[in-house]
Amino acid sequence: MAQTILVCDDDREIAEAVDIYLTAEGYRVLQAHDGLQALEILQQEEEIRLILMDIMMPRMDGVRATMKIRESRNIPIIMLSAKSEDNDKILGLNIGADDYVTKPFNPMELVARVKSQLRRYTRLGSVPETTESAVMVNGGLELNDGAKRVTVDGEEVSLTPVEYKIVRFLMENRGMVFSSAQIYESVWNEFACGADNIVAVHIRHIREKIEINPKEPRYIKVIWGHGYKMEKL
Repeated sequence: MAQTILVCDDDREIAEAVDIYLTAEGYRVLQAHDGLQALEILQQEEEIRLILMDIMMPRMDGVRATMKIRESRNIPIIMLSAKSEDNDKILGLNIGADDYVTKPFNPMELVARVKSQLRRYTRLGSVPETTESAVMVNGGLELNDGAKRVTVDGEEVSLTPVEYKIVRFLMENRGMVFSSAQIYESVWNEFACGADNIVAVHIRHIREKIEINPKEPRYIKVIWGHGYKMEKL
């Protein structure tokens, strides 16, 4: 069965072009042209596996739509943005987007990023499994890689697929310091170019979910000038 992708862009020519490329790759594509329409489609279509979300749109922009989606869904979201919208791109990542692509974009690069995010979602998605294998515990933080579940002091936290993979990577290497580029290349499986801001906003978002006080983190520490590490507890 074809996986369903929601393309949300107020530029109908761009939405149609993306639709053509994704359909040619075997995906089922739905289109929305503002954030409110995207939310309406999500309520009707439970099988959507990924969203391509433009930032600047009428009625409801992509940032606000992403915030609403993240209240209940963890499916991958790739933001589409113009080069002049760097601050919006960082904001989008900070509130839960998994990746962004700058317009104008190479259609084949976009398709490759879609496939990459869908692989992670399939492998790291929120559907629990019965196995209890590969459980890692660090203080009050527990990661069950079989069930793809993270808990803090017994309370489950909702992570996006990218956030989950970052936490897993750091948990597997507790006490070791990794640069932003090393984390990016491990998690995104591609060469790190301008990775500092991307990794920083994801780390900040993870801290908001797993730390009692994100400004004084217990688990993920910054080693100034070097990178990040998961503290051994």
